[in-house]
Amino acid sequence: MARPRFEPSPCSSPLEVPALAPSWVPLICSPADFPPALFELAISQLIHHPEYNSTLILRSETLDESNSNFPSFLPVFDGAEILNNVHRRILPRRPGRDGPLEQHCTLHGTDSVVHTLVLTPILADGGELPYYHPPVSHLAFRYISTSPPAIRIEVVLLRETPTDPGSRIYRTCLALLDTLHRYGWGALTNYKKRVQHDCLVPRDAYQDLYLVMRDRFNHLVDTWVESTDPRKHVYEDIAIATFLILLWKDTYPALDVPAVPEDEPWRAWGRPTGGFLDFGCGNGLLTHLLLSCGYTGRGIDLRARQSWETYPPHTQSHLSVDAFDPCVLASDAEPSVYTAHGQFIIANHADELTPWTPLLATRAQASGFLSIPCCAWAFDAKFERSARAKGGASLVPSGDDTALAATLNLGADGITSGYAQYRIWLARLTEYCGWEIECEVLRIPSTRNWALVGRRRVGSDEEAQQNIATILHSIEERGVFKARTPEGKAH
Repeated sequence: MARPRFEPSPCSSPLEVPALAPSWVPLICSPADFPPALFELAISQLIHHPEYNSTLILRSETLDESNSNFPSFLPVFDGAEILNNVHRRILPRRPGRDGPLEQHCTLHGTDSVVHTLVLTPILADGGELPYYHPPVSHLAFRYISTSPPAIRIEVVLLRETPTDPGSRIYRTCLALLDTLHRYGWGALTNYKKRVQHDCLVPRDAYQDLYLVMRDRFNHLVDTWVESTDPRKHVYEDIAIATFLILLWKDTYPALDVPAVPEDEPWRAWGRPTGGFLDFGCGNGLLTHLLLSCGYTGRGIDLRARQSWETYPPHTQSHLSVDAFDPCVLASDAEPSVYTAHGQFIIANHADELTPWTPLLATRAQASGFLSIPCCAWAFDAKFERSARAKGGASLVPSGDDTALAATLNLGADGITSGYAQYRIWLARLTEYCGWEIECEVLRIPSTRNWALVGRRRVGSDEEAQQNIATILHSIEERGVFKARTPEGKAH
């Protein structure tokens, strides 16, 4: 069911329902396409998620919440009472440019039914509001039970400010009212998010560390030598490195170190005992970021990239050109860089290496792996859902896709798209190789942001090893897979 069209209009005199008080200025209103009982549910999103309304806001933190003993400077209105007050702190996305702001979010109502939310910023004497906040001392969202009902925004201006439809404050309130309209309709239709973020790593910890990492490595945007978009690739790999660092912190025991720099707390955090293997590292940026933060590991790819030569010697010495051959997974294979015991394997958009990742993790007795699939590859050909036998996809047992998909956080496409089918197959492969499945939708600037994580072994190791042996034997019999030849002057 589609949301009714949002039809806002400027408030003009005379008003059917007067302003909250003489000093208040009604700015904009629209029809309310949801009943008053859902107004409180709709505004709870505005209170707890201001970042949805502005790209300049990182998140909010609730400092206190009370239904009594309210601050004396909060506004009061005839015929209504204060029912609840949330004291929050708004955190900016760019702390070096904008400052944090504390704010009171006050719910007013009658007979315990909320009909008004008032936002009141807290300013020290002589202080100024950050750019992301409009120049008002109060801003109110009202549900007005007229016929038909309406929602309206009113403000108390801090100074003489234009409020015409072309003004900044009007455009800000227009966006806020549209958001409220959408939240109200979502509450009416029991809207649920398509995917859930922050399943494996807490959002606040991720956001805080990402800001530190972004500030530390932002210079890489200016030194990018690849033909690809530097902002997308640099910030995407910073985000993945941030996720990995926090995932490892929660997975492995902390290090016993005497002291760490205050601005590098991760130096004492847990990490894989065998380091990491960036499997198909491409431009090598993710490897460089992790090495620069003190983690041990290396990146391997089929060919060197231009960017490799721009990294410091330490990073360059940990980047290698090599072509993966499944022979390294044989039970009698010689030890190699692929099979280092206890390492954590990273397959970030690794294309044809993606399906081999859980096999390698099991055979190498890895401590875990992260796979972010992009192009849909099976073992020796493109994955095709209409003919799973291609590429050896049929080697993985099938099952109830609907039941498994419900646990995989696949998003709106469920099990209908080819990419969703590929992710379901990867999940089955992961289980077949003896790993517990964990999924995360990463906060990265990519449409291919679904991640599969293996951290814990399940079932019989003997059975998992036998399953892998069966896959390898069948692929050998097919005779389709050909190990690629390393490219470039390195070989």
